[in-house]
Amino acid sequence: MGRAFEFRKARKMKRWSKMAKTFTRIGKDIVIAVKEGGASPETNSRLRQVMQNAKTANMPKDNVLRAIKKASSKDTVNYEEISLEGYAVNGVAVFVDCATNNNNRTVADVRSYFSKCDGDLGINGSLKFIFNRKGVFTIEPHQLSISIEDLEMELIDAGLEELEVDEDALTIYCDFTDFSNMQRKIEELDIEINNSELQRIPTINKKITTEQSKKVLKLLDLLEENEDVQQVFHNMELTEAILKTMEA
Repeated sequence: MGRAFEFRKARKMKRWSKMAKTFTRIGKDIVIAVKEGGASPETNSRLRQVMQNAKTANMPKDNVLRAIKKASSKDTVNYEEISLEGYAVNGVAVFVDCATNNNNRTVADVRSYFSKCDGDLGINGSLKFIFNRKGVFTIEPHQLSISIEDLEMELIDAGLEELEVDEDALTIYCDFTDFSNMQRKIEELDIEINNSELQRIPTINKKITTEQSKKVLKLLDLLEENEDVQQVFHNMELTEAILKTMEA
């Protein structure tokens, strides 16, 4: 999971460097969270999650509060969460999570990106066997008041599947059905969550050449530039050469 997570993180930070688009994405997350569970973060765990992610992305607090207030209005546009699945060139599986107020537009846009890059948009459910949906939390290790071993024991009852450790961050993985339980447990331990989200982790990686990866990377860029697209996942094996191409 480590390399795949770092790749997604690198691409996300590259995308989030476009501040206006970042705030638009978070704004949609706020609308969805408020419509789903209300405007109070104390009783709406999903809203707490989005607010924490907004803080990590350096979104001003005033912007967040305005977005919550706006989302509470009956006149606010509703966004529907949809997922689209397909294959990029050379059989690389691509999963696209979207938030849209116009299904037809979003599907048409995503389909056109796949076509431009010699891929095919498939039927929902066709990639179910390739991706596992996981809850992923990152926290900063310096804030821990207990050992990592004790933390691991505390989180097992909340559904911990894997704990990755490095100098800058601890990454916690759980099944997506345990997302709320894990969030609540981390909060009970008085640990600040740096970022939390649902990710689709590939169970099967597709190995292709660096040259073959160019059209896949082009597709990923097109998808991530679309305002209706929230997250993009794939199962391309990340060789050092491909990572260098991505960083160029």
